[in-house]
Amino acid sequence: MRHLFATLIDEMPLGDAAFRESVERAVWVLSEDDTAGNDWCGREGYPGYTSYASLDDLPQRFPEFGALKKHLDKAAARFAAALHWDMGGLALELDALWVSVFGEGGHHSGHIHPGSVISGTYYVCVPEGAGRIRFEDPRLAMMMAAPQLMDAAPEAARRFVYVTPAEGTCLIWESWLRHEVMPSASEEARISVSFNYAVRRK
Repeated sequence: MRHLFATLIDEMPLGDAAFRESVERAVWVLSEDDTAGNDWCGREGYPGYTSYASLDDLPQRFPEFGALKKHLDKAAARFAAALHWDMGGLALELDALWVSVFGEGGHHSGHIHPGSVISGTYYVCVPEGAGRIRFEDPRLAMMMAAPQLMDAAPEAARRFVYVTPAEGTCLIWESWLRHEVMPSASEEARISVSFNYAVRRK
């Protein structure tokens, strides 16, 4: 047997507890001050708060997000190396960084991140019962009449994989991998910072 066409997801701790707490404080300040973001969330029926549609310069606005960017730059470079990408003459560039705060019932439907090559999320607060992230086998549409899997099928063979993130950790994947955030069953805030990296010529 050969295992071909692997889909990689990197999971790693980022910073220490003090760093995570500093990012959490910055998120709460941002969520209070971002009038445009809160207005957008209200208009669109977004189940919580996000800076996605309002701010695109968080690393310049807050030193905490600037420090997070430094961690993410290293993590993205490590992931590109694990994918065996030839980066000669190319550079990874953080081109989007945004905050999401979900309360009870907060979720995000299945999606991909077009226009980027690496995406991921740093988990700031993950209370008990917070929504897990679900990854979908990218071959699913081509499986057609394939039988259902056995209950004991290993994770690498499953068509959907649910990951329960831990506070202070980061998940990274290729941007074409479809994923969604399942509804939260916690009244406490699930706080995360998501990001995209694009490839630019040096």
